[in-house]
This record gives sequence, structure tokens and C-alpha cells, in this order.
Amino acid sequence: QVQLVESGGGLVQAGASLRLSCAASGRTFSPYAMAWFRQAPGKERDFVAAITWSGGTIGYADSVNGRFTISRDKAKNTLYLQMNSLNPEDTAVYYCAISTHWSRTTEDFGSWGQGTQVTVSS
Repeated sequence: QVQLVESGGGLVQAGASLRLSCAASGRTFSPYAMAWFRQAPGKERDFVAAITWSGGTIGYADSVNGRFTISRDKAKNTLYLQMNSLNPEDTAVYYCAISTHWSRTTEDFGSWGQGTQVTVSS
């Protein structure tokens, strides 16, 4: 059983930055890839960014490419999302998740965290 706990969300103004963290624990934690997704009110959960745990492959949604950076610290079993130049369209609950293979699809990810709220005011 793997547990994921997101943190780092908050209320910021447009143009600001935030850094999200996702701490993983559990005896069976051995992901192939991890990812960040987000879900705005009334909308589906969308892919944001993913990284293989080896760090060899990284992918971003077009909407965040160039503004967000995904990374991981293997020693700390922690996934990060550095978010710069935030705008109101980035407002959502952000979730981290684990996959056994490379994917950008929510259905391929399991062991979801509880999410952390990011609110960007204009």
C-alpha cells in the first residue's frame, strides 16, 4: 500500500509562483512514473506533467509547458511541481499519482493523493 500526500498549495496572485510537493510512503513504493494532474470545479481531471522515476523522461501539458517544472527526489521519495507565472486558469485541485508505465491518462494512474488546492487571483 502506497500513500501519497500533496502539499504546497495556496492562494496567490497572477504571476506568482508555487512549489507543490508529493510525499510518498509505503513498503511497496516503486513507481515507474509519477505525474501531476489537476481538476478545476465542474471539469474533468487533466494531465499536467509526468516524470519517470529514473528521471529520464519528462512530459508536460501544452498549457503549462515552459511555466511548470516537474522533478523528483528519489532519496526523499518526493515528487515536486514548480509552478511559475501562474494565471487564474491554473486554479484547480492538484493531485499526484503513480503509474506502472509511461502515460498521460488518468486511467493508467493509481494511488492518488488527496489533492492540494491552488487558487490564482487576477
